[in-house]
Amino acid sequence: MDKSKDESLLVIRLSAMGDVAMTVPVLLSLLRLNPQLGLLILTRPFFAPIFRDIPNTEVFKADFKISYKGIPGILKLSKDLKHHSISGVADLHNVLRTKVLKTFFFGSGLPFVQIDKGRKQKKKLTRWRDKDITRLKSTHERYADVFRKMGYKVELNPQDILRRRSLSEASENWLSKGNKKLIGIAPFAAFEGKMYPLDLMEEVIKQVNNTDKYKIILFGGGSKEIPVLQGLEEQFEHCLSAAGQLTFDQELDLISNLNLMVSMDSGNGHLAAMFGIPVLTLWGITHPYAGFAPYAQPPENSLLADRDQYPLIPTSVYGNKYPGGYEDAMSTIDPESVVQRILEITS
Repeated sequence: MDKSKDESLLVIRLSAMGDVAMTVPVLLSLLRLNPQLGLLILTRPFFAPIFRDIPNTEVFKADFKISYKGIPGILKLSKDLKHHSISGVADLHNVLRTKVLKTFFFGSGLPFVQIDKGRKQKKKLTRWRDKDITRLKSTHERYADVFRKMGYKVELNPQDILRRRSLSEASENWLSKGNKKLIGIAPFAAFEGKMYPLDLMEEVIKQVNNTDKYKIILFGGGSKEIPVLQGLEEQFEHCLSAAGQLTFDQELDLISNLNLMVSMDSGNGHLAAMFGIPVLTLWGITHPYAGFAPYAQPPENSLLADRDQYPLIPTSVYGNKYPGGYEDAMSTIDPESVVQRILEITS
Protein backbone atom coordinates (compact mmCIF):
# COMPACT_ATOMS: atom_id res chain seq x y z
CA MET A 1 0.00 0.00 0.00
CA ASP A 2 1.35 3.46 -0.94
CA LYS A 3 1.54 5.36 2.35
CA SER A 4 2.33 8.67 0.67
CA LYS A 5 -1.26 9.24 -0.48
CA ASP A 6 -4.25 10.29 1.56
CA GLU A 7 -5.98 7.21 2.89
CA SER A 8 -9.01 6.36 4.97
CA LEU A 9 -9.12 3.29 7.18
CA LEU A 10 -12.22 1.58 8.48
CA VAL A 11 -11.64 0.82 12.17
CA ILE A 12 -14.02 -1.62 13.87
CA ARG A 13 -14.65 -1.80 17.63
CA LEU A 14 -18.27 -2.43 18.58
CA SER A 15 -18.18 -3.14 22.35
CA ALA A 16 -17.73 -3.13 25.32
CA MET A 17 -17.40 0.45 26.60
CA GLY A 18 -13.97 -0.04 28.18
CA ASP A 19 -12.63 -1.84 25.12
CA VAL A 20 -13.91 0.95 22.88
CA ALA A 21 -12.29 3.59 25.11
CA MET A 22 -8.98 1.72 24.97
CA THR A 23 -8.80 2.37 21.22
CA VAL A 24 -8.46 6.14 21.76
CA PRO A 25 -4.75 6.47 22.68
CA VAL A 26 -3.87 4.02 19.91
CA LEU A 27 -5.81 6.00 17.31
CA LEU A 28 -4.19 9.23 18.52
CA SER A 29 -0.74 7.68 18.10
CA LEU A 30 -1.69 6.33 14.68
CA LEU A 31 -2.84 9.75 13.48
CA ARG A 32 0.12 11.54 15.05
CA LEU A 33 2.61 9.39 13.14
CA ASN A 34 0.56 8.96 9.95
CA PRO A 35 -0.94 12.41 9.27
CA GLN A 36 -2.14 11.39 5.80
CA LEU A 37 -4.75 9.11 7.37
CA GLY A 38 -8.43 9.59 7.91
CA LEU A 39 -10.45 7.17 10.02
CA LEU A 40 -13.97 5.82 9.71
CA ILE A 41 -14.90 4.29 13.08
CA LEU A 42 -17.53 1.55 13.05
CA THR A 43 -19.11 1.31 16.50
CA ARG A 44 -22.45 1.34 18.29
CA PRO A 45 -24.36 4.64 18.42
CA PHE A 46 -24.00 5.03 22.20
CA PHE A 47 -20.19 5.05 21.97
CA ALA A 48 -19.92 7.79 19.32
CA PRO A 49 -19.12 10.59 21.86
CA ILE A 50 -15.90 8.74 22.79
CA PHE A 51 -14.45 9.72 19.41
CA ARG A 52 -15.75 13.30 19.37
CA ASP A 53 -12.38 15.03 19.73
CA ILE A 54 -10.19 12.76 17.61
CA PRO A 55 -9.05 14.60 14.46
CA ASN A 56 -9.61 13.30 10.91
CA THR A 57 -12.22 10.90 12.21
CA GLU A 58 -15.80 10.10 11.24
CA VAL A 59 -18.04 7.72 13.20
CA PHE A 60 -20.27 5.20 11.43
CA LYS A 61 -23.00 4.31 13.94
CA ALA A 62 -24.30 0.76 13.51
CA ASP A 63 -27.49 -0.36 15.25
CA PHE A 64 -27.42 -4.15 15.14
CA LYS A 65 -30.90 -4.50 16.61
CA ILE A 66 -32.62 -2.55 13.84
CA SER A 67 -30.83 -1.45 10.68
CA TYR A 68 -28.13 -4.13 10.63
CA LYS A 69 -29.80 -7.07 12.34
CA GLY A 70 -28.70 -10.63 11.49
CA ILE A 71 -26.84 -11.85 8.41
CA PRO A 72 -28.93 -9.73 6.01
CA GLY A 73 -28.13 -6.71 8.15
CA ILE A 74 -24.40 -7.39 8.02
CA LEU A 75 -24.63 -7.73 4.23
CA LYS A 76 -26.39 -4.36 4.12
CA LEU A 77 -23.70 -2.93 6.40
CA SER A 78 -20.94 -4.10 4.07
CA LYS A 79 -22.66 -2.41 1.13
CA ASP A 80 -23.14 0.82 3.07
CA LEU A 81 -19.50 0.83 4.17
CA LYS A 82 -18.30 0.32 0.60
CA HIS A 83 -19.86 3.65 -0.30
CA HIS A 84 -17.06 5.22 1.72
CA SER A 85 -13.62 5.53 0.17
CA ILE A 86 -11.67 3.22 2.46
CA SER A 87 -8.24 1.77 1.73
CA GLY A 88 -8.19 -0.92 4.41
CA VAL A 89 -10.03 -2.42 7.37
CA ALA A 90 -8.64 -2.70 10.91
CA ASP A 91 -10.82 -5.08 12.92
CA LEU A 92 -10.05 -4.40 16.59
CA HIS A 93 -12.91 -6.64 17.74
CA ASN A 94 -12.61 -9.96 15.85
CA VAL A 95 -15.90 -11.61 16.79
CA LEU A 96 -18.39 -13.62 14.76
CA ARG A 97 -20.15 -10.50 13.46
CA THR A 98 -16.92 -8.99 12.13
CA LYS A 99 -15.80 -12.35 10.70
CA VAL A 100 -19.03 -12.44 8.69
CA LEU A 101 -18.45 -8.84 7.63
CA LYS A 102 -14.99 -9.85 6.44
CA THR A 103 -16.48 -12.51 4.13
CA PHE A 104 -18.65 -9.85 2.51
CA PHE A 105 -15.52 -7.78 1.87
CA PHE A 106 -13.80 -10.81 0.28
CA GLY A 107 -12.70 -10.06 -3.27
CA SER A 108 -12.72 -6.30 -2.75
CA GLY A 109 -8.93 -6.22 -2.66
CA LEU A 110 -8.92 -4.26 0.60
CA PRO A 111 -6.56 -5.34 3.38
CA PHE A 112 -8.69 -6.67 6.27
CA VAL A 113 -6.52 -7.21 9.37
CA GLN A 114 -8.00 -8.63 12.59
CA ILE A 115 -6.69 -8.36 16.12
CA ASP A 116 -4.86 -11.28 17.72
CA LYS A 117 -6.49 -11.43 21.14
CA GLY A 118 -3.89 -13.83 22.53
CA ARG A 119 -6.53 -16.37 23.56
CA LYS A 120 -4.03 -19.19 24.17
CA GLN A 121 -1.87 -17.06 26.47
CA LYS A 122 -4.92 -15.79 28.33
CA LYS A 123 -6.14 -19.34 28.80
CA LYS A 124 -2.83 -20.25 30.44
CA LEU A 125 -3.04 -17.19 32.66
CA THR A 126 -6.58 -17.88 33.86
CA ARG A 127 -6.71 -21.67 34.08
CA TRP A 128 -7.23 -23.11 37.55
CA ARG A 129 -4.49 -25.72 37.26
CA ASP A 130 -0.86 -25.27 36.20
CA LYS A 131 -1.39 -21.53 36.01
CA ASP A 132 1.20 -19.48 34.13
CA ILE A 133 1.41 -16.07 35.87
CA THR A 134 2.98 -14.03 33.09
CA ARG A 135 2.29 -10.42 32.18
CA LEU A 136 0.69 -10.47 28.74
CA LYS A 137 0.76 -7.85 26.03
CA SER A 138 -1.62 -4.98 26.76
CA THR A 139 -4.80 -4.60 24.75
CA HIS A 140 -3.50 -1.20 23.61
CA GLU A 141 -0.45 -2.89 22.06
CA ARG A 142 -2.66 -5.56 20.49
CA TYR A 143 -4.68 -2.80 18.84
CA ALA A 144 -1.47 -1.11 17.72
CA ASP A 145 -0.22 -4.37 16.21
CA VAL A 146 -3.19 -4.42 13.84
CA PHE A 147 -2.12 -1.11 12.31
CA ARG A 148 1.53 -2.17 12.29
CA LYS A 149 0.57 -5.25 10.27
CA MET A 150 -1.08 -2.90 7.80
CA GLY A 151 2.20 -1.04 7.39
CA TYR A 152 1.56 1.97 9.63
CA LYS A 153 3.82 3.28 12.35
CA VAL A 154 2.39 3.27 15.87
CA GLU A 155 4.42 4.12 18.96
CA LEU A 156 2.30 4.49 22.09
CA ASN A 157 3.15 7.50 24.20
CA PRO A 158 1.60 8.66 27.51
CA GLN A 159 0.91 11.96 25.75
CA ASP A 160 -1.47 10.26 23.32
CA ILE A 161 -4.53 11.39 25.26
CA LEU A 162 -7.53 13.63 24.71
CA ARG A 163 -7.62 17.20 25.98
CA ARG A 164 -9.79 18.23 28.88
CA ARG A 165 -13.28 19.25 27.77
CA SER A 166 -15.23 22.31 28.86
CA LEU A 167 -18.22 21.80 31.10
CA SER A 168 -21.60 23.09 30.00
CA GLU A 169 -23.25 25.76 32.12
CA ALA A 170 -25.83 23.20 33.24
CA SER A 171 -23.09 20.78 34.33
CA GLU A 172 -21.23 23.55 36.14
CA ASN A 173 -24.37 24.52 38.03
CA TRP A 174 -25.14 20.91 38.89
CA LEU A 175 -21.60 20.34 40.10
CA SER A 176 -20.99 23.58 42.06
CA LYS A 177 -17.65 22.18 43.23
CA GLY A 178 -16.18 25.32 44.79
CA ASN A 179 -12.45 24.85 45.30
CA LYS A 180 -12.61 21.14 46.07
CA LYS A 181 -10.79 18.54 44.00
CA LEU A 182 -12.98 16.16 42.02
CA ILE A 183 -12.82 12.41 42.63
CA GLY A 184 -14.89 10.08 40.49
CA ILE A 185 -15.90 6.73 41.94
CA ALA A 186 -17.42 4.01 39.75
CA PRO A 187 -18.27 1.23 42.22
CA PHE A 188 -19.97 -1.22 39.86
CA ALA A 189 -18.76 -3.81 37.36
CA ALA A 190 -20.37 -6.25 34.96
CA PHE A 191 -19.71 -9.22 37.25
CA GLU A 192 -19.81 -9.59 41.03
CA GLY A 193 -16.26 -10.94 41.26
CA LYS A 194 -14.94 -7.63 39.88
CA MET A 195 -16.89 -5.39 42.27
CA TYR A 196 -15.54 -4.07 45.55
CA PRO A 197 -18.05 -4.90 48.32
CA LEU A 198 -20.42 -1.98 48.73
CA ASP A 199 -19.99 -1.81 52.49
CA LEU A 200 -16.23 -1.40 52.04
CA MET A 201 -16.70 1.16 49.28
CA GLU A 202 -19.07 3.04 51.55
CA GLU A 203 -16.28 3.18 54.15
CA VAL A 204 -13.90 4.57 51.51
CA ILE A 205 -16.42 7.24 50.53
CA LYS A 206 -17.03 8.10 54.18
CA GLN A 207 -13.34 8.66 54.91
CA VAL A 208 -12.77 10.70 51.74
CA ASN A 209 -15.93 12.73 52.38
CA ASN A 210 -14.84 13.52 55.93
CA THR A 211 -11.59 15.13 54.79
CA ASP A 212 -13.70 18.03 53.48
CA LYS A 213 -11.21 18.38 50.60
CA TYR A 214 -13.02 16.62 47.80
CA LYS A 215 -16.23 16.56 45.80
CA ILE A 216 -17.05 12.90 45.10
CA ILE A 217 -18.86 12.12 41.84
CA LEU A 218 -20.48 8.69 41.58
CA PHE A 219 -20.75 7.03 38.16
CA GLY A 220 -22.98 4.14 37.13
CA GLY A 221 -26.31 3.40 35.54
CA GLY A 222 -29.16 0.95 35.31
CA SER A 223 -32.26 0.41 37.37
CA LYS A 224 -30.42 -1.38 40.19
CA GLU A 225 -27.39 0.91 40.39
CA ILE A 226 -29.05 4.33 40.35
CA PRO A 227 -30.94 3.92 43.68
CA VAL A 228 -27.75 2.73 45.39
CA LEU A 229 -25.81 5.74 44.13
CA GLN A 230 -28.62 8.09 45.10
CA GLY A 231 -28.56 6.61 48.60
CA LEU A 232 -24.84 7.34 48.88
CA GLU A 233 -25.42 10.89 47.64
CA GLU A 234 -28.03 11.45 50.36
CA GLN A 235 -25.77 9.97 53.02
CA PHE A 236 -22.62 12.01 52.40
CA GLU A 237 -22.40 15.79 52.23
CA HIS A 238 -19.77 16.08 49.50
CA CYS A 239 -21.13 13.30 47.30
CA LEU A 240 -23.07 13.62 44.01
CA SER A 241 -24.44 10.91 41.75
CA ALA A 242 -24.12 11.54 38.02
CA ALA A 243 -26.27 8.49 37.24
CA GLY A 244 -29.36 9.54 35.33
CA GLN A 245 -28.45 13.23 35.65
CA LEU A 246 -26.20 13.70 32.61
CA THR A 247 -26.00 12.44 29.06
CA PHE A 248 -23.07 10.17 28.21
CA ASP A 249 -21.44 13.06 26.35
CA GLN A 250 -21.81 15.27 29.44
CA GLU A 251 -20.41 12.51 31.64
CA LEU A 252 -17.31 12.41 29.44
CA ASP A 253 -16.95 16.19 29.81
CA LEU A 254 -17.10 15.73 33.58
CA ILE A 255 -14.70 12.76 33.63
CA SER A 256 -12.14 14.82 31.70
CA ASN A 257 -12.15 17.36 34.57
CA LEU A 258 -11.57 14.89 37.40
CA ASN A 259 -8.46 14.84 39.56
CA LEU A 260 -8.84 11.07 40.01
CA MET A 261 -11.10 8.21 38.97
CA VAL A 262 -11.52 5.21 41.28
CA SER A 263 -12.93 2.26 39.38
CA MET A 264 -13.15 -1.47 39.19
CA ASP A 265 -11.71 -3.41 36.25
CA SER A 266 -14.40 -1.71 34.19
CA GLY A 267 -15.19 0.90 31.57
CA ASN A 268 -15.09 4.11 33.61
CA GLY A 269 -11.40 3.65 34.37
CA HIS A 270 -10.64 3.48 30.66
CA LEU A 271 -12.80 6.53 29.93
CA ALA A 272 -10.78 8.52 32.47
CA ALA A 273 -7.44 7.18 31.22
CA MET A 274 -8.12 8.30 27.65
CA PHE A 275 -8.08 11.88 29.03
CA GLY A 276 -4.89 11.26 31.00
CA ILE A 277 -6.73 11.34 34.34
CA PRO A 278 -5.07 9.32 37.13
CA VAL A 279 -7.00 6.08 37.66
CA LEU A 280 -6.96 3.96 40.81
CA THR A 281 -8.19 0.49 39.85
CA LEU A 282 -9.39 -2.19 42.26
CA TRP A 283 -8.93 -5.76 41.05
CA GLY A 284 -10.75 -8.87 42.28
CA ILE A 285 -10.75 -12.16 40.39
CA THR A 286 -9.29 -10.50 37.28
CA HIS A 287 -5.75 -9.19 37.06
CA PRO A 288 -3.81 -6.48 35.16
CA TYR A 289 -1.56 -9.17 33.67
CA ALA A 290 -4.36 -10.04 31.22
CA GLY A 291 -3.70 -6.71 29.50
CA PHE A 292 -6.69 -4.60 30.50
CA ALA A 293 -5.10 -2.05 32.82
CA PRO A 294 -6.06 1.57 32.04
CA TYR A 295 -3.73 3.43 29.71
CA ALA A 296 -0.39 4.78 30.99
CA GLN A 297 -1.13 4.21 34.67
CA PRO A 298 1.69 3.24 37.08
CA PRO A 299 1.53 -0.25 38.65
CA GLU A 300 0.98 1.21 42.12
CA ASN A 301 -2.38 2.50 40.89
CA SER A 302 -3.65 -1.08 40.69
CA LEU A 303 -4.74 -2.46 44.07
CA LEU A 304 -5.02 -6.23 43.91
CA ALA A 305 -6.83 -8.89 45.88
CA ASP A 306 -4.55 -11.12 47.95
CA ARG A 307 -3.23 -13.92 45.73
CA ASP A 308 -1.69 -15.70 48.71
CA GLN A 309 -5.20 -16.17 50.02
CA TYR A 310 -6.75 -16.64 46.57
CA PRO A 311 -3.99 -18.23 44.47
CA LEU A 312 -6.19 -19.02 41.44
CA ILE A 313 -6.52 -15.31 40.58
CA PRO A 314 -7.00 -14.44 37.79
CA THR A 315 -9.77 -17.00 37.42
CA SER A 316 -11.04 -15.58 34.12
CA VAL A 317 -10.33 -12.77 31.69
CA TYR A 318 -13.68 -11.03 32.09
CA GLY A 319 -14.51 -11.88 35.70
CA ASN A 320 -17.44 -14.17 34.92
CA LYS A 321 -15.90 -17.44 36.15
CA TYR A 322 -14.45 -18.32 39.54
CA PRO A 323 -14.45 -21.22 42.03
CA GLY A 324 -16.58 -21.18 45.15
CA GLY A 325 -15.47 -18.69 47.78
CA TYR A 326 -13.65 -16.44 45.35
CA GLU A 327 -16.54 -13.99 45.27
CA ASP A 328 -15.06 -12.62 48.51
CA ALA A 329 -11.57 -12.05 47.07
CA MET A 330 -11.90 -8.26 46.86
CA SER A 331 -12.58 -8.09 50.59
CA THR A 332 -8.83 -8.54 51.06
CA ILE A 333 -8.31 -4.97 49.77
CA ASP A 334 -8.42 -2.86 52.92
CA PRO A 335 -10.45 0.37 52.65
CA GLU A 336 -7.62 2.14 54.49
CA SER A 337 -5.21 1.24 51.67
CA VAL A 338 -7.65 2.58 49.09
CA VAL A 339 -8.06 5.88 50.95
CA GLN A 340 -4.31 6.18 51.49
CA ARG A 341 -3.62 5.78 47.77
CA ILE A 342 -6.37 8.30 46.91
CA LEU A 343 -4.71 10.85 49.18
CA GLU A 344 -1.26 10.11 47.75
CA ILE A 345 -2.39 10.53 44.15
CA THR A 346 -4.31 13.74 44.76
CA SER A 347 -1.86 15.43 47.17
